Amino acid sequence: MSGPSTGVLMFIAQRHVEMRVMEAVAALGYDDLTLAQARLGARIGEEGTRATELAEAAQVTKQTAGYLVDQLERAGYVERRPDPTDARARLVCFTERGRDLQRAAREVERRVEAEWADHLGPERLETLRELLTELREITDPWWEGPPRAAELSGAQRG
Repeated sequence: MSGPSTGVLMFIAQRHVEMRVMEAVAALGYDDLTLAQARLGARIGEEGTRATELAEAAQVTKQTAGYLVDQLERAGYVERRPDPTDARARLVCFTERGRDLQRAAREVERRVEAEWADHLGPERLETLRELLTELREITDPWWEGPPRAAELSGAQRG
């Protein structure tokens, strides 16, 4: 094998997307967001996520995650709410400002993917997505697997 490893090549592509997102959201007025905050925020689930789970997923200490959540909360991107499944726990949830930021970031991601499809061709990009999804089975401990057929048909009816 010559050149960078596959892992490094994937990191370079991911870093490119990350930097494009950060530049675009800063231009939209979300210029108080740091890369560390964005990386942690990207791991917040739709219904919220406990700070300890964010720390684990982001591979940072609980103290670091708490600090980043505090910063995101002060900036108005997230809020802490009681966890309905455990009265002692709290969930980190997006505020409306945080959801607006998330929508803006997703739009940039879609534009980058469209550029990649133009460069590679749609079929090759789809093959890349399929292969990376298959690798996720052995590389992503937080992934719950592909949606089951019943879930897909229910979502399509939705």
